[in-house]
Amino acid sequence: MEIQETIAVVTGGASGLGAASVRNIIQKGGKAVIFDLSEENGAKMVQELGESVLFIKTDVTSEDSVSVALDEGVKKFGSINTVINCAGIAIAEKVIGRKGIHELKAFSNVVQINLVGTFNVIRLAAEKMVENEPNQEGERGVIINTASVAAFEGQIGQAAYSASKGGIVGMTLPIARELAIKGIRVVSIAPGLFHTPMFDSLPEEARTSLGKTVPFPSRLGYPEEYAKLTESIITNPMLNGETIRLDGAIRMSPR
Repeated sequence: MEIQETIAVVTGGASGLGAASVRNIIQKGGKAVIFDLSEENGAKMVQELGESVLFIKTDVTSEDSVSVALDEGVKKFGSINTVINCAGIAIAEKVIGRKGIHELKAFSNVVQINLVGTFNVIRLAAEKMVENEPNQEGERGVIINTASVAAFEGQIGQAAYSASKGGIVGMTLPIARELAIKGIRVVSIAPGLFHTPMFDSLPEEARTSLGKTVPFPSRLGYPEEYAKLTESIITNPMLNGETIRLDGAIRMSPR
């Protein structure tokens, strides 16, 4: 698929990795629909990028919210042919910590947003994509999910986050196999340490120290580098059913 022909739904698209992906698509001539809960950040993205962007306040865990938002996106741009799932949260909580055992509600909330929310958007967007006219490759759509290196090397305190991201990795291939007959590709990205809003609360010294744990380049990743990989996935039809690590060769330690 050509990047200038992209009409993408980007969840979590008002900040971080999602916002970088939206900017890259718009700069290359495509269009984007931002699904996010932050109305303030969403309005800023629309003001920055203009008529090629539509912001819709969306709860990815809600069937009704996502269905309505997809309908609005199709109404605005005529169709949807790409999804980039970036919406997610992270917590740090031990199974048995100083304040007691891991709260079940907290675990469930992370899985609900990161994993169930991702699947919810996949299934409802795929239903729209199957109606698209196939391009010369027979392609009707591309779905890109955001996993994490924590899916493979989760650290102490990351049981919930790692479980949610491991679920994304686990469902990538079976969904890709199923949707292949429809001309829809499914690929996941597993980022390492990236400078996103999750890191903004840390002092600069702490961010630099974390960056030095990356073999090369020895720094935190830039959201724009994530966006470049989404472009490569969109434009390369042979990329399908895979989870791609984007991590500078880091392998996370236990803590």
